[in-house]
Amino acid sequence: MRKYTYEEFNVMSNTNNCLQCGAFTEPNTSNCLYCGSVLPQPQTIETQNTTQTTQNIPIGHIPISQQPPLYNASWPIKCKTTAGLLGIFLGGLGIHKFYLGKVGIGVLYLLLSWTFIPAIIGFIEGIVYLASNDHNFQIKHKVRLR
Repeated sequence: MRKYTYEEFNVMSNTNNCLQCGAFTEPNTSNCLYCGSVLPQPQTIETQNTTQTTQNIPIGHIPISQQPPLYNASWPIKCKTTAGLLGIFLGGLGIHKFYLGKVGIGVLYLLLSWTFIPAIIGFIEGIVYLASNDHNFQIKHKVRLR
């Protein structure tokens, strides 16, 4: 694998990628629109009579061993399959929301369970949980997978 110099990285990429999830972000934004993590801002380096602005190297060009983890270590460990099955079978009571740590929405599902609307929504959410890929599930629900 060819190693690029810092200047080559700047020429190759004028985009800014989130270091947490790798999503594309607009230049000069402070937070990632996808996962909400704070983005490091370019730093200005002053040398003798010139001013240089450093850019973040896109995550796609960093070797895998040096990439940051895709999740926060403080997130609870959950199982995507369990959440999906709870959504399909007990979604009307909001059990899948309680399992994922979203107590407020779980209580709302429980209070509205007599209308059968949460059962329909829970069934659909269960299928979406099972069909989603691991990365998106972790970022969206702020959990780590087993």
